[in-house]
Amino acid sequence: MKAEVKTKSLIEQDKEHLWHAMSRYNEKANPMIGTKGEGAWFTDINGDKYMDGVSGLWCLNLGHGRKEIADAAYEQMMNLSYFPLTLSHIPAIELSAKISELLQGSYTTFFSNSGSEANETAFKIARQYHTQNGNQGKYKFISRYRAYHGSTLGALSATAQANRRVKYDPAVPGFLHVPPPYSYRSLFGGDAQESDLLAADYIEQVINWEGADTVAGVILEPFISGGGVIIPSKEYLKRVAEICKKNDVLLIVDEVVSGFGRTGKMFGFMHSEGVQPDIITMAKGLTSGYLPLGATAVNSKIYEKFKENGVDNHLRHISTYGGHPASCAVALKNIEIIENEGIVERVSQLGQSILGELRDLIELDKVGEVRGAGFLYGIELVEDKATKTPASEGAMGAIIAACKNKGLIIGRNGDTVPGYNNVLIIAPPLSSTEEDLRFVIDTIKSVLYEQS
Repeated sequence: MKAEVKTKSLIEQDKEHLWHAMSRYNEKANPMIGTKGEGAWFTDINGDKYMDGVSGLWCLNLGHGRKEIADAAYEQMMNLSYFPLTLSHIPAIELSAKISELLQGSYTTFFSNSGSEANETAFKIARQYHTQNGNQGKYKFISRYRAYHGSTLGALSATAQANRRVKYDPAVPGFLHVPPPYSYRSLFGGDAQESDLLAADYIEQVINWEGADTVAGVILEPFISGGGVIIPSKEYLKRVAEICKKNDVLLIVDEVVSGFGRTGKMFGFMHSEGVQPDIITMAKGLTSGYLPLGATAVNSKIYEKFKENGVDNHLRHISTYGGHPASCAVALKNIEIIENEGIVERVSQLGQSILGELRDLIELDKVGEVRGAGFLYGIELVEDKATKTPASEGAMGAIIAACKNKGLIIGRNGDTVPGYNNVLIIAPPLSSTEEDLRFVIDTIKSVLYEQS
């Protein structure tokens, strides 16, 4: 009885005091309150157990309960609880060097707390770099429709998801949007690769129309994640990189979701041979969600401009908790586990052999397209294949609820494009067992076949 009273009290306090992210207020609905996690599974306050098919918010890459990660945070906190990066500390030094090694280039990293902050930092660095390089007119940024780059005002301006910006506009000036490499709904025509390359060429056309001397950077995810798991042809990013180099435009690659093994490579851009971004932003999988940490890795050729003498030639940007010693220690341990357990190779293999079975769903009339890489899959649902009319809000909600009733939590591209929030998202922890993945496949298939 005491447990029931406590649960009721917690629910009442939740409704009274806790503001939930991305959630419409519903007086009748009770929140799901998590109490314990183990591996890819968590238990709620009622004792019900669920498989987390979206890794929390795409971040719980190594699952719950990694004692060695918790120990790394504890040991660091007991040794040096906090130290600002106006100075330095050992975990930040070692982590920045490790990031440069993983990126297979020479990079200098600025630490923050989240992906949004990492992208905000990238925008400031890019604008200041061009100014100090004699091109003070280069201030604009190009991003793609359906892409998400964060919720702070600059990052939200780069985010080209109309629903996310309702009642928050006007945006920060200088952000331009172009069509994504989305061959399923492309107006460019041709096969997937041809359509994607035309989408890349559109970026150059916009640079020309705006004037290359006004464009500072192009920001993109290697794979558009929250906007519907849009997977471009491998040649797309290579073409964009060539366009950026030709026009002295910085290529900023947002690896917040796709970094640290999610797509079967350590970083998503590595699927495109020969691409070496100017700036790379990351968060989420950097610590597997155990502590907050964001990072903006800057190619050494850009960082050189911030070494020059002058009153205001240094980056006048600070983050109180960015690069917190405990967060950096957690990130180092997280990366160590990823490497020692061969997580990236495992994701590449199982993403095809087991999760790849999601592609079988294309035979259903309501499935327009199945897209995926590694442990990142999207199932675009439609009313019928001929018209590609997006599945309704009701249909999407019913499928997600049915999966939840069977013990599986999956996501969708919510609050993105009006009328086109019709992509189911599956992104389980990278440490999920084969049995876990089989449960994901069997549950999704059973629900979609039952409702077809």
